[in-house]
This record gives sequence, C-alpha cells and structure tokens, in this order.
Amino acid sequence: MFGKILIANRGEIACRIIRTCRAHGIRTVAVYAEADRAARHVALADEAVCIGPPPARESYLAIDRILAACRSTGAEAVHPGYGFLSENPEFVEALEAAGIVFIGPPAAAVRAMGDKLVSKRIAREAGVSTVPGVEEPLEELEAALLAAETIGYPVMIKAAAGGGGKGMRVARDAAELREGFARARSEAESAFGDGRLFLERFIDRPRHIEIQILADSHGTVVHLGERECSIQRRHQKVIEEAPSPFLDAKTRAAMGEQAVALARAVGYRSAGTVEFIVDSERNFYFLEMNTRLQVEHPVTELVTGRDLVWDMIRIAAGEPLGLRQEEVRLCGWAVEARIYAEDPARGFLPASGRLVRYREPEGEGLRVDSGVVEGDEIPIHYDPMIAKLIAHGRDRGEAVARLADALDRYVIRGPGHNVSFLRAVVGHPRFKAGDLATDFIPAVFGERFQGAELAPRRRLELAACAALMRYRLARRELAISGRIPGLKLEPEREWVVDLAGERFPIVIREDGEPAAVEVEGAALAISLAWRPGSLLASVRSEREVFHFQVDPVPEGFLLRHGGAELEALVRSRRAAAFAARMPAREPPRRSRHLTAPMPGVVLQVTVAPGDPVKAGQPLVVLEAMKMENVLRAEQDGVVEEVRVAPRTTVNADQVLITFA
Repeated sequence: MFGKILIANRGEIACRIIRTCRAHGIRTVAVYAEADRAARHVALADEAVCIGPPPARESYLAIDRILAACRSTGAEAVHPGYGFLSENPEFVEALEAAGIVFIGPPAAAVRAMGDKLVSKRIAREAGVSTVPGVEEPLEELEAALLAAETIGYPVMIKAAAGGGGKGMRVARDAAELREGFARARSEAESAFGDGRLFLERFIDRPRHIEIQILADSHGTVVHLGERECSIQRRHQKVIEEAPSPFLDAKTRAAMGEQAVALARAVGYRSAGTVEFIVDSERNFYFLEMNTRLQVEHPVTELVTGRDLVWDMIRIAAGEPLGLRQEEVRLCGWAVEARIYAEDPARGFLPASGRLVRYREPEGEGLRVDSGVVEGDEIPIHYDPMIAKLIAHGRDRGEAVARLADALDRYVIRGPGHNVSFLRAVVGHPRFKAGDLATDFIPAVFGERFQGAELAPRRRLELAACAALMRYRLARRELAISGRIPGLKLEPEREWVVDLAGERFPIVIREDGEPAAVEVEGAALAISLAWRPGSLLASVRSEREVFHFQVDPVPEGFLLRHGGAELEALVRSRRAAAFAARMPAREPPRRSRHLTAPMPGVVLQVTVAPGDPVKAGQPLVVLEAMKMENVLRAEQDGVVEEVRVAPRTTVNADQVLITFA
C-alpha cells in the first residue's frame, strides 16, 4: 500500500480524498494555486506545495508542476479527483514514465473513452445501445447543418473531448444550431483544448441515468447499480440520487451488463461511470463513459456501504477488489444536492465572494462534502461549487424529506447561492413523485428562478412566527432600557404582518411553550426556538417541525423557507394603519446599462454604438468559472457606448454597454 499520495485537485474533492487517506494511515500532499493558499484542503493535508498562479492552465492543469511536486515530496501515487487532469491520458503517461502510480484507469482507456466519437464506436462494437448521430467530427458549420437535416431536429451539439456540460448545446432548428455551434466550439477549446464537435439526435424529455462500475487488475468487473442524474441546468447535474425511481430490475440489470461489457472492451481498471439517456419506454442509449470518480459518487457510497476512493486506491496498489456482482446490495435511498455559488434568478450565472456566514446542517442521515469554512473566498477562477449535501433514508420519501429540511437549515451569507432553488426543486410535487427528465428545471421554473410558492397554511405560520419574533424583540428592548421606578412596561401584543403583500392581523395571547397566537381570529399554538440575532429558527406547530432562516430588514425580517424568500414587515396596528395610507412606491426604472453579473473575461461583443437591439438579443459573451455566459438585452433599445473589447477582464457590476 502507498505511504504518501499527492492529490492533484482542490476544493471539496481534495478534502474528501484526504479524509479517506487519513482513515487508512496514508500521508497526503496537497497542491494549490496562489488563490488557494488559505484553502481548506491545504490545511487538512500533511504537506502542501504551491504550483503556480490562479489560472488553472498555469497551476492545476500544468503537468510539469504536478510532477515536480511529486518529486519534491516523495509522493508514490497521485489521485486526480475529478476535472482538471483526471481524464488526461498525457498526464497518466507522464506519471508512469516518472515511476508514479496514477490512481485511475490506464491511459489507453482514458484516451479511448475521452474521445466521444471513438467511445461511441467502441460501445457499439461491444453491444452497447447508442444514440443515432454523426460518426466523424464536424469542422464547419455547413457540415453540421447538413448533418442535422439527416439526423433530424432537435440535435445535441457535443464536444468530442467534452464532459461536465461544457461544449454542449441543444439546437431545435437551424438558427439555434448556427449560434450554438460557435459557442460550443469556443467553450470546448477553452475547457479541453480541443474544439472538435459532433451531433447526436436529442432524445426529448430523457432521463440521465448512469451506472457505477469498479474494475481491478485481476479480471473482476462489477457494477454498483445506478444513479439518477436528470435534474440539470445548462447540461450540468444539480441533484442526483441512487437508486433511480424509474428503473425496474430488468432494465437495471441490462444497463449494468452493458456497462460492464464496455469496461471490459477497453481494458478498464479503477472506478468509472457509464452514462446513459433513457426514454419514457425505458429504452436506453450510451452517452459517454467518465473515466474518473464522479461528483455524485456519495449517493452510491451511502446505498452500497462502500468507500469508492478507498476502492480506487486499493485497485491502483494492485489489490483484488474482493467483490462479486451477486454480493452488491442496495440499502435505502440517497439524494445529493450540489450547493453552488450562483444566481438562479439571473439564469444561474456563477457568483463569487467571501462566505461571511457559513453553517452546514447536521442530523441523522446527513453528509456534507465541502471544501470551505466560514470566511473563505469563492474565487472566480474555478468551478463555483461550494459543497455537496447528501441525505440517506430507508426509502426515497425519507431521504427527500431529510434533504429538504437540511436545505432549510443550510446557512450561507455572502456570495449568491442556489440553496433556495434546490429546496424548491425537492419540494415540488413532480420531484416528489419521481417524474423527472433533463428538462425538469426549464419546464418547471423557466430560465430564471423566481422563488417557490408556499401553501397558505405555511404562510400563516410564518406570519405568526414573525409577529412572535417582533414581540420578543420588543420585550427584550424593554428589559434592557432605562426604567422609571414603579413603572411597569409591557410590549405590544397586537401586530399586523405584511408577508410579501399579504396582511395578517395577529395577537400574541401568551408567549409560553407553546405560544398562544391568534391569527385572523383563529387560535394557533407555536413553539418557536429563536433568539435575537440568530439566523436560524426552529418551529414546532400543531402539525410538524420545520425550520426557516431569518435576516433583519427595516420594520421586520426576511424569511427563507421551502424555496421561498419572503419579506415580513411587522408593525403595530396603529403603525400599520398609517403605512396603509402611504403612497405606493413607483417601481425603479430599468437601467440604461448592461453590467457584468460576475467577474470574468470578455470573449465577444456583438454590437457597436448606434446599433438597434431587441429584447433577448445577445450582446456580450463573458467567460467566468469555466463557463461561457451570454449576456442579452433585457429590452429594446439603441446602443450608445461599448466600453469593453474582447479579452478585457471585467469586475462584477462593471458597466459594459450603455443605451441611449
């Protein structure tokens, strides 16, 4: 077994690998770019080596610098995690030439499965079902247009060397193909250094289901069941679960057999994942093979009881897997939500900034894989994922309920994040019913998340809690203020709560355990665990226990629960009567500026001064956090001034274009 392993990665996956190594007495070496000098994975490792400046191509993607770190520390093996160099065959070969073990598959398997066209041919020859599409890379747009006519719209544009949703676009007609082809090629060249594209038929409303495999160097290849990964935005997974609520035993066995056959066909070794798309009739088609550990591997670990990182290390050390297919058992259900620094209200644009407050939820059946602590900075240079929250239960209902409650308790303040959005997803009736497809997010929430709708009963309970919190603040203020001897002051008991435009007259009859509250004449018993200044509140109502988050705002609170963010203005009845007579505020006029939603690099500007623009028209392409983001006009207008040019680095909120 290895005595020292270098981890060629960062963030939560580096921390995850360190935990397994530490559990088995293996020393670890972290590598870091200058932007990650104070990162958590650096602090957790036994040793750490700086490998260059923040841009990944000069640090985490620099093979020579990783090799130098191995030599200087005496690391015997390298675990690549996922992303960066994890699927780079040249990296595998360079390590082997240096006498260092790569904890992953052979270079030949990485190379074969890393090329989507080659992998599709190998899969077909191995008897794996494949999606109709072109067999060769498409160099020119005209060739793509001709191929799309043959295949039939809609088509999926895909990067031949791609993965992780990068270099992918759906085109439903020739116009979308023209725009998507250029964007996909540029993104693929930036992410993989390979701009080759190909087309496949787009299976409408498919499910994305993948099979986890393990293969050792002694001829054993097994699969560990499937993961459902259909909840995606911009072709990137957001929520995953194991097993799938859609597969039956027959389909699961057939998919597993094909995944194992493909692994054998390429001489695979280590952990890997064979991804399929599945239609409504349970017909399945090979999508790609990921020759690495997947982001979503924790759900498989929780339902199988295995440590996939440890399996990878043991296999790389030449040990037999020691597992037969008939010994694989699935126990319970697991669901994972990816916590991202992004703005769902602005089309899921990535965000950055300091984690001013950060508190991970705890509880039975919960696991959090993270690489951050409170005070850390989310940099602009890398993927914006903060953490992964995973819930395990006896069945799907229990796992989903635990995940939903944990999301209500996940406290993040600082950069924008997707916690409320994730909570809205897992609380949606379609998700609870297991009615999933890769178009779930746009079909249910559209392109921009505007918040979830809460049931009337829950809104009433939140209004009562807001009044009770205001009552307790008033009582606290009286307790600590100056007193006139003999004068007994009592806090106001009658309040009016304006909860996102809905008014609730509320009377606090008694603040005990539970508190007796009267809402619109109806009695309500509520046990509220909250102290002034706390960001988290726990409520036991007459029906259940639930949690919500609290932030102070003028005259009240901002409440977060169930995917909704509601402003609760709490006033005395007299103050509410005066407020009702105040004139309504005029909505702010739309800005005459297009600003950068996040720091990044301008790749393209499509307009010039004097050009007329229409709402929705692309104006600027901005690269940030490994993704290309198209900034569009929000309304019709005329360009007055263009203040940036291609290759310009911009800051968040910087003005890019002004309109007349």
